[in-house]
Amino acid sequence: MYVGRFAPSPTGPLHAGSLVAALASWLDARAHGGRWLIRIEDVDGPRCPPGLDRVILDQLAQCGLHPDEPPLWQSARGALYEQALATLQNSGWAYGCACSRKQISDALQALGVSSERHGELVYPGTCRAGLQGRTARAWRLRSTAELAGTQDLTLTWHDRRLGAQTQNLSREVGDFVLKRADGLWAYQLAVVVDDAAQDVTDIVRGADLADNTPRQIRLQQLLGLPTPRYLHTPLVLGADGNKLSKQNGAAALELRDAALALRLAASSLGLAIEGQTVAEVLAQAVTGWRVAFGGMMPATEPANLPARH
Repeated sequence: MYVGRFAPSPTGPLHAGSLVAALASWLDARAHGGRWLIRIEDVDGPRCPPGLDRVILDQLAQCGLHPDEPPLWQSARGALYEQALATLQNSGWAYGCACSRKQISDALQALGVSSERHGELVYPGTCRAGLQGRTARAWRLRSTAELAGTQDLTLTWHDRRLGAQTQNLSREVGDFVLKRADGLWAYQLAVVVDDAAQDVTDIVRGADLADNTPRQIRLQQLLGLPTPRYLHTPLVLGADGNKLSKQNGAAALELRDAALALRLAASSLGLAIEGQTVAEVLAQAVTGWRVAFGGMMPATEPANLPARH
């Protein structure tokens, strides 16, 4: 049984790019006769203003995107994440880290290693051998192929649109955080635990999240959880050529004409839709997705949507 999901972070209202991701996940579920879920990913509480979760749910409802089960909030699921972390701690794969960001940067500089990766620091494994009397600030996952070794771990997987993918987790990511120094759960652990708990079989999301996939697959392996199928959709770019996002001030969806917003989102997915009502657009989009792509994305990138102001 196909189970898909849309998992927005309530740090701001939905914008044109996030509607594309929501629509794609909904279409894939409907094209496969499956269930579609909504999960509110609000583990980063300080970045989630009160009430924005309801704003997002209302935006989705205006677009006719209704979940098949009541939404789930990650902020209420800390006990499950704690259990998963304990499993990784007990097996030796998770270890305490006492390093600050500056200490990590300094250590990488001393090693002559380029420190920045998509704005992140590739952790050099300083605390793998123990804390030497220091106090753990965060918990990390070993990115090596062997528990007691240093052999690089390379992961390969197949994306339904992007094709074969490979990442050297050890060198390109390093030992990544499971629980942050501020006590908040890291996205990678929370999403893996919740996808398994909700029996998610297919993850359809924006291409900017493809880089996260090997970390999540590794956690699935170590926790004994199934690996879903993945499909990463094209990104919607603004007039400046950058991805539309809440961080760069993407405008909230204009939903005075929800059918128009859906047609634009469908266009970004390569679907030419002429319906004038929300119901017509969605029905045509499901047919288009199923007939033209067999429930899968086209091999080439469609034109990007213009920025909406």
